[in-house]
Amino acid sequence: MSSQIAAITNVKTGAISEAVYEHPFIVRLCHWVNAVALLILVFSGLQIFRAFPSFGAKIPQKDLLHWPKAYALGGWLGGGLQWHLTFMWIYIGTGLLYIGYEIFSRNYRQVLFTPRDIRGVWPMVHHYFFFGPEPYVREAYNPLQKLAYTSAILLGILSVITGVAIWKPVQFSWLAWLMGGFHWARLWHFAVMWAILAFLFGHLVMVVLHGWNNFVSMVTGWKKDPEYL
Repeated sequence: MSSQIAAITNVKTGAISEAVYEHPFIVRLCHWVNAVALLILVFSGLQIFRAFPSFGAKIPQKDLLHWPKAYALGGWLGGGLQWHLTFMWIYIGTGLLYIGYEIFSRNYRQVLFTPRDIRGVWPMVHHYFFFGPEPYVREAYNPLQKLAYTSAILLGILSVITGVAIWKPVQFSWLAWLMGGFHWARLWHFAVMWAILAFLFGHLVMVVLHGWNNFVSMVTGWKKDPEYL
C-alpha cells in the first residue's frame, strides 16, 4: 500500500482530516475496465448459453434453464459470441496488467490473503453477519476483504482457463480432459460465473456498509479518514 498521506482542510468548518492514497491509477483503471468487461461477458455468455441451455449430451437435449432473452446480450448465438470473444481479450489484458502491476510494485501485499490473516476472518464474519463488535483495523483491507479479493482473482483465472477449454476444445483437449470433458468444462465455466457474481454482490454490499469514501477512493485514489489511521 502506498504511504502517501495528505491533510485536507474543510473550507467551511476549518476542520482538518487525513486522506491516504490507497489505489494507484493502474489499479483503478483495471478495476473499472474489468467491471464493464465482466458484465458484458456475463450477459453475452448467457446469450451463448441460450443456444444450448444444458450441460449434457446434445441429443437428446434436456434443457436445464431457459434464460430470458431480455437479459442476454447479442441477439443470437453469433452476436453473443462476437461480444464475448471481443471483451474476453479486454478482460484478459486488463487482468494481466493488474496482476503484473501488483507483483512488480509489491502492492499485492494490500489485498493478498496470507496465513497470518486466517485468525482474523471469524471476528469479521461475526461482526458483519452476527452484529458483533468491530475488530480493530490495521490495514486498508480487513482479513475477510482480503480473502474475498484473493478469491476473486483466482475465480478470474479460472474463468479464463475454463473459457479457453470450451472455446478451443480440440486445440486444448488436454485442458478439457483435466476438467472431466467438454460438458464438465462448460459446467465449471458456468459455476465460476455465478461465483463471480456472488462476489460482486458481496462487494457492493461492503461498499455500502463502509461508506461513500470507499467508492470515491476507487475513483480518485484517495480515501478520506480511513479507519486504520
